[in-house]
Amino acid sequence: MNRLFGTKDKTPKPTLDDALGNIDDRVSSLDVKITKVNSELTTYQQKLSKMREGPAKSSIKQRAIKLLRQRKQLETQRDQLMSQSWNISQAQMTTENLKNTMITVDAMRQTNKELRKTYGKIDIDKLEDMQDEMLDLIDQSNELQSVLGRSYDVPDDISESELDAELEALGDELDIGEELGSEKLPSYLTDSGEAESKLPSFVEDEPALEEASAVPTAN
Repeated sequence: MNRLFGTKDKTPKPTLDDALGNIDDRVSSLDVKITKVNSELTTYQQKLSKMREGPAKSSIKQRAIKLLRQRKQLETQRDQLMSQSWNISQAQMTTENLKNTMITVDAMRQTNKELRKTYGKIDIDKLEDMQDEMLDLIDQSNELQSVLGRSYDVPDDISESELDAELEALGDELDIGEELGSEKLPSYLTDSGEAESKLPSFVEDEPALEEASAVPTAN
């Protein structure tokens, strides 16, 4: 069977992360090569600065030029790989943004579905009937409280003239009580002038009065 139809390749397909890791490894390898070339170029430059013109100097100069071309190629490859790495990073960012967008859209779609299902169970007419019923119950409660707070044994047929007459009679009784109370008080508390005249004289004051009468008056 495998010879006729072949076998399925179960190797996982490369991802953007795999591609980015591969490019980073290649860039690191190129950096190592460029560093080595720069080191050789420095050595050739030092030798050329100390040599005189001649075949030997020309030979070393040709090697240095060859290394310069090689370094240029390495730097070009590195720049291309870094551009690819940047493009892959941008693709990864776009992919992540797309995934987040799809998750947000799915969440909003599910939420909208749940809201429709929830609001579909609410009957506005029943809600209004319930509000009216609550208002009726509140009115009944207020009426019940008014009945429970009613005063007992208070006749409702008392006229205002009768109340005025009763109030006037109550005032007369208060005046009579004040007159009776004033008659029971002692006379020295009711009349201040008579009280002063009827107060007893103290014994200690009599010698002083006698001495004052014995002193002769000057002619």
